[in-house]
Amino acid sequence: MTQAPILTLTLNPALDMSTEVHELVPNHKLRCTEPLLDPGGGGLNVSRAIKALGGDSLALVALSGLTGDRLAGLIRAEGVTFLSILGPGETRQSLTVREETSGRQYRFMLPGPVWGEEERARVFILLHATARPGGFSVISGSQPPGVPLDFPAQLAASMPESRVVLDTSGTTLAEVVRNPIPGLEVLRMDGPEGEALAGKPMTSREETAHFAQALVWAGVARMVIVAQGAEGNVLADAEHRFFARAAKVKVKSTVGAGDSFVAAFVLALARGQSHADALAMGSAAASAAVMTDATQLCRPEDVMRLLPECGVVEL
Repeated sequence: MTQAPILTLTLNPALDMSTEVHELVPNHKLRCTEPLLDPGGGGLNVSRAIKALGGDSLALVALSGLTGDRLAGLIRAEGVTFLSILGPGETRQSLTVREETSGRQYRFMLPGPVWGEEERARVFILLHATARPGGFSVISGSQPPGVPLDFPAQLAASMPESRVVLDTSGTTLAEVVRNPIPGLEVLRMDGPEGEALAGKPMTSREETAHFAQALVWAGVARMVIVAQGAEGNVLADAEHRFFARAAKVKVKSTVGAGDSFVAAFVLALARGQSHADALAMGSAAASAAVMTDATQLCRPEDVMRLLPECGVVEL
């Protein structure tokens, strides 16, 4: 199946470790199960999920130190095509711990090394060399310490002929809404982030869709997606507003659901599918991801089985 090129960018990746304890008790030595190790970070997870779904992408990943070497080995083992950007210091680690007695999941995220001007310059050089006209470029995950607030805008501006997909949060998201990135193709956010931007709760799909479409009309992006957790996902472009239901599944871990959504959504667009069909694929992938353990992503067989449950309606 033909597809447009997909590039992903991960500037603050992590070596994801996940384990379980019987019960979290303060001031005690807790015996953990054998840890699972996965490559982590928004854009890298998107490339991993695209690979699992039978697509192709090129992952640009900032790696440094011994942890970076170990992370590179895990990426190679999964067969993901990647290019390494030399980052500063030591690549960060993250830890996910599941408490067996309650089923609660605890996530500990280290901040990552501070970036300087030299590291930032390397990114732009590599983007110029790898971004393809008409392809998709996914900027996803946390920005590393030390980069300016408008760094995603600078990254997008360096790829003017690429369709840029931005999945971000917090102050970076607020900056993009205040100062839109010219030509941004897709902006994705979670429901609470959307409510923070709107300054009020959004109690219905229609209200969320109206908010998303207002951002499109304001020039923030050609498409805006607002994830609504277990309910589903809202997408608005200049002319249409869609809602795709999430499949009803037993939740094991919510880690990687958003990245799985982005992977399936972008892959569908890269294969020439409509916005509505891509939204359904993304919702099915997010639903499939929460069925897997710890930091694992969606499984293709689950995505295709759940797809019929992720019906799309126009709002």
